[in-house]
Amino acid sequence: MNVHYLQHVRLEGLGSIGNWVRRGPHTLGATRFYRGEPLPAVGDMDLLVVMGGPMNIYEETKYPWLAG
Repeated sequence: MNVHYLQHVRLEGLGSIGNWVRRGPHTLGATRFYRGEPLPAVGDMDLLVVMGGPMNIYEETKYPWLAG
């Protein structure tokens, strides 16, 4: 299974989800928005994990990827 996660800020991590992925026969990909990494094609993943973060919807200046 191809697992991909979206990480908004540096301080969050996958925790138990990461442990589960690493124990199984899965591949793990990431889009780290704080690094400006691109999103993969939808067909390249079987499971998408969306992480949270401290940002709010009006903070486009601090987190430019919110406007995208």
